[in-house]
Amino acid sequence: MGIRVAVAGASGYAGGELLRLLAGHPEFDLVAATAHSQAGAHVTAVHPQLAGLDLTLSATDAASLSDADLVFLALPHGQSAAVAAQLPESVKIVDLGADFRLENAAVWERYYGGAHAGTWTYGLPELPGRRELIARASRVANTGCYAATITLALAPLIASGLADPADVVVVASSGTSGAGRSAKVNLLASEVMGDLSPYKVGAHQHVPEIKQATGATSLSMTPVLAPMPRGLLATVTARFAREGNPRDVLAEAYAHEPFVHVLPEGTWPRTAATAGSNSCHLQATVDVDSGRIVVVSALDNLGKGAAGQAVQCANLMSGLPETMGLSVFGVAP
Repeated sequence: MGIRVAVAGASGYAGGELLRLLAGHPEFDLVAATAHSQAGAHVTAVHPQLAGLDLTLSATDAASLSDADLVFLALPHGQSAAVAAQLPESVKIVDLGADFRLENAAVWERYYGGAHAGTWTYGLPELPGRRELIARASRVANTGCYAATITLALAPLIASGLADPADVVVVASSGTSGAGRSAKVNLLASEVMGDLSPYKVGAHQHVPEIKQATGATSLSMTPVLAPMPRGLLATVTARFAREGNPRDVLAEAYAHEPFVHVLPEGTWPRTAATAGSNSCHLQATVDVDSGRIVVVSALDNLGKGAAGQAVQCANLMSGLPETMGLSVFGVAP
């Protein structure tokens, strides 16, 4: 028997992607999947793409989850802490929500509201020294999707001293699945199709997470809702702090990373190329007019931005090869 795993919040988009990945994982045995309003439903009634997976969703409580060796929490922000507190210390947890990402309680309260639950090991293996911390951890806070996309583009540039941490500007577009599965008027097909719309301008909750992960001290971010179901594309610009080639810095930082690819010169990231994968595609240049660093980063917000990243962390926590059960290749067309 393999490592027993369970998913809380399995009725959502990230939860469904977790189920898909775990069902095909050679070492993880999916023993439970829980939901709230969908408890009692067969998994295929919620996720028809999982035909052949014989699993009934149960209520989200300790009794449903405690039999697992490792639990994924794919719950709305602010709900993971209460569930995690009910689980035995022997059960490892990867939280896909924001509850345990931030180190500063005041910042949490400002962006999310309510009491700060604490801080767990941050789950982005590509950050220096982070892979070893994740491997030793029993509690891991998975990154946000915008945070993963932007941090991978920016962190090596600030760490190398190339980019000025006090002058970073980001414009990033995400597919509608990033907003979750709850019914909302602004996410109706009639509202989204043929439209690009900014939201949470100047106050997105992933900004403090990105600053914490990259060392940026000032970051202006404009998120944009794009008319596509999944995918995230970020354009990150920063002022030079010293001379150098940003593409060379990224290529050196990720030379041995299986899931981060600095594309050949002249090739720019596209969301479609990362769909269904756990990969992030990067390209960098220097703006000929402003002289600013420009990095474009693309990933699947449900893959490397959520479920794939969580499985990557779970592999490390379980002593398995980091790439197990995950694809570096996208699905096209």
